Amino acid sequence: MMDTNRSIPRSSLPIHQLSIKKAFDGLTSKEKLYAHYLARAAWSGTKIILRQVSPESNDIFDFIMEIYRYCQKSFFGQWTDLSRASGITEMDMGSFLEYAASFLSNVGNYYGSGDQKFWPTINQESLKNLASVTDRALALFTSIAESMYSPQPSSLGYPSKETQSTYYPSSLSITAEEAANISRAMETNGILPENTRVRKTIQDSKIVFEVLQASVETSDSSQGIVTQDPNASIRIVKGDHTQELARICNHLQLAAQYAANPRQKQFLEQYQQSFQTGDLEVYKQSQKTWIRDNAPAVENIFGFVEPYRDPYGVRSEFEGLVAISDREETAVLTRLVQQSSKFIKLLPWSEGFADDETRGPFEKNLFEPPDFTSIHALAYCSSIIFPGINLPNYNDIRQECGFKNVIIANRMAAESNEADTSPFVHPADARTFRKHKYPAYYIWVVLHELLGHGTGRMMTEENGNFNFDIENPPINPLTGLPITSWYRPGQTWTGVFADLATTVDECRAELVGAYLMDNTDLLALFGYTSSTEITTDDLTYNMYIQLGVDGLRGLQNFNVEAEKWGQAHSRAHFAMLKCLLRDGNGFLKVHCDSREDQLTVSVDRARIKTDGKQALRGMLLKLHMYRCTADVDGCREYYEDLSKVDSDYLEWRRIVLAKKKPKWIFVQANTFIRDGEVALQEYEATPSGVIRSWAEREI
Repeated sequence: MMDTNRSIPRSSLPIHQLSIKKAFDGLTSKEKLYAHYLARAAWSGTKIILRQVSPESNDIFDFIMEIYRYCQKSFFGQWTDLSRASGITEMDMGSFLEYAASFLSNVGNYYGSGDQKFWPTINQESLKNLASVTDRALALFTSIAESMYSPQPSSLGYPSKETQSTYYPSSLSITAEEAANISRAMETNGILPENTRVRKTIQDSKIVFEVLQASVETSDSSQGIVTQDPNASIRIVKGDHTQELARICNHLQLAAQYAANPRQKQFLEQYQQSFQTGDLEVYKQSQKTWIRDNAPAVENIFGFVEPYRDPYGVRSEFEGLVAISDREETAVLTRLVQQSSKFIKLLPWSEGFADDETRGPFEKNLFEPPDFTSIHALAYCSSIIFPGINLPNYNDIRQECGFKNVIIANRMAAESNEADTSPFVHPADARTFRKHKYPAYYIWVVLHELLGHGTGRMMTEENGNFNFDIENPPINPLTGLPITSWYRPGQTWTGVFADLATTVDECRAELVGAYLMDNTDLLALFGYTSSTEITTDDLTYNMYIQLGVDGLRGLQNFNVEAEKWGQAHSRAHFAMLKCLLRDGNGFLKVHCDSREDQLTVSVDRARIKTDGKQALRGMLLKLHMYRCTADVDGCREYYEDLSKVDSDYLEWRRIVLAKKKPKWIFVQANTFIRDGEVALQEYEATPSGVIRSWAEREI
């Protein structure tokens, strides 16, 4: 559809269309119906995410939709005509549309990548004039104006003046210690935290923590659980997000009618049972079933999946993904999967174990080749659109049953834009960097998902049984001594490492990908050799430049006032850069010109495989061993120091913020049933296109 609002200034926002038509047209009629109802289920989770982001997000969403509907009804979608009728300038209208598109793409008023708040650039009085077009819009605006424009809280985190979290929705602030006590009590009582929020209350002069559990079922009376804190009690309250989960279940039930096989019907039924009751043990069973649904034409992910935004690091954001498999692109990934065991042997903790069947005590001896597919997203309802995913996040399932990897091809395509330059690359290298960036990044993401998240063996104890020889414990390569820590009964990776878990896990996965990027046999699987136009050495060099660039760019997601990182990957990238600067013997440098506000990354190409790789090796081995042996104290001391932003790094951050570019926005398609057939509707890559796409989902 052409943009008919030509007099509104053209948006400078980088908006990418997640194109899906070719992949969708390749589906059968039955598969299209399956995908359609799954997509409706995915989008039905929108208001769960909004509720998890900020108190005002749901009302901001309703406000945007109300303005859109009025524009459609009264001006046939002509935003220019609406600006005149409401007495605001076309520039102001353009600013409103950009804010609305950013809000919808991030599913909330905090960036999905970085967790920093963003504000409308249209002034408050002009937006009030726009809101005055309907009574409902004005009422909504009145309720959200203060929080929408307030400079604080400016980021997500434990509730305070500077930060907020609706995972802890209460006027009474919760502390990290209180969150830890609640987590331990839930762990003791066998209650998983991913689908919960915690409300702190005062009842009969005593502190009561209400654990709000997501479920269609509601509870008139709450269930108490045992806690060791004599000054507080904890109660489980069912029914959080009940309306949204009911709609999701309805759509999943319709999708099941068009499932390709009994296994798909089974995990859809398990999703519904878990969402109905709030029982995450049932959800874990769904993940075991889902893993065994190999190479489906239509892939899906549903549930409370990623805990990035919970300041304690255990409660997860809802996510719904529906995507279509690309068999041709998957063939390349399959070749890597088939040879993955060879590359696992090259990782630091598996070196020196000559037997093909033995990879050392800290790696699974049997690597079951996982399902690894290239998919195109049809509906991706999430605050952040990831280029690759490795699930499930439950490590007991991963060790016992395996996992799935996906690369989201139409999201990855945004990385191939050669016009996207980096201000931290020397001008002489800029053209080559842009040319080599996409293939290097693509391979890095593939390795991150398959061999980063897919490797490692936790040392565990359960019911008096150990998965290692307790009489002769394995030797820790960091100390040369037998291990002294492991996961005790009931403990999990996220429960033990809490706020560190997600960033350390992502950092370790990024390190695995970067560490293997110089392997010529591996790169040959993707068609790169010493004689191709882009050589294997070119990709390796680009990888290390990217490590420097991404480390600098990550600084924009560090909140100085709160002394808090806003994004797990950003913290990981900065820690990796700091490692290369500290331990790389000067092979990588960052030149800082404060007068010109310029930072430039340089890499000594001849020393990558010696100094660069050895620095990564040391960091990778440390994080791996901390993770395998549940050594959270050692990990915290090492990682917090490595990701600390002080002295010169604060000046670097200032320059990075001065060079900050607008965040990417994605516009996605919708499906509709017309005359018994599923029709696809794609939208233009403009702010008005983004808004229309969301409005037509009728959430």
